[in-house]
Amino acid sequence: MKSTLVVLSALLVTANAIGAEDAKPPYSLSSNVYLVSDYLFRGQTQTWGKPGIQGGFDFAHQSGLYAGTWATNVSGNQFAGGSMELDLYAGYNGKLSEDIGYSAGLLYYYYPGANYNKAFACSSTVCASEKYDTLEVGAGGSWSWLSAKVSYSLTDYFGANATTVGLNGDTKGTLYTETNANYAIAEGFTLVAHLGYTKFPEKRATPINGENDPSYFDWKLGASYVIKDGWTVGAYYVDTTNEDYYRGTASNTNTDTRDLNKSAFYLTLGRSL
Repeated sequence: MKSTLVVLSALLVTANAIGAEDAKPPYSLSSNVYLVSDYLFRGQTQTWGKPGIQGGFDFAHQSGLYAGTWATNVSGNQFAGGSMELDLYAGYNGKLSEDIGYSAGLLYYYYPGANYNKAFACSSTVCASEKYDTLEVGAGGSWSWLSAKVSYSLTDYFGANATTVGLNGDTKGTLYTETNANYAIAEGFTLVAHLGYTKFPEKRATPINGENDPSYFDWKLGASYVIKDGWTVGAYYVDTTNEDYYRGTASNTNTDTRDLNKSAFYLTLGRSL
């Protein structure tokens, strides 16, 4: 009798374990929050060289479908009338093998309250209404610690066109190609490298500092380290080309200017859950 009870108990434990495994949802939810000494997007500061706080939420289904949202503060010097960027995205991640993956998705950049007609220069003249909001479609692939991606703008690229920044036409179809490397050299310690290229479909009729093409390369080198319990610190150096075109970029809210494409060093501290 005693042996029978032991067997039944073992079967019950096994059944409960199987039931618990079956009860796991087919999706995962995660979140993240970071402090950064500067928010640099594709090589250019978005906070006028000031610190930022950022965070987001992500949903991932076992089928490969994903969706999420991410937010950060931005500078009104660059986004007239705005102080926040809210990203909404969704897509699909797949695998061809253990090391080879691919992805495709949509990404929408939303800047509440921001509009070119709220710029400092519009206080004495009439400016056309033009939002900074941008929709991109992207596709990429990865192998082990290397990845590459191409993003294509389905709208004007952050509101840039003939009226707002003096280009010869609109910027729908702006391409951003990038290659990234995240190589782990020790437990929790990862080296990071990035190379990107922003290709605008239009140039300026009137050059800025002798340059009329806003296209440029950006690159980044750095490292990140996982301290404990999901906390991560990072240090990175960023630089770009075509500095003459972006030298002395005027603020949208005052008389300040900034070299948007100058090299920069920034630090990050954050946690993922």
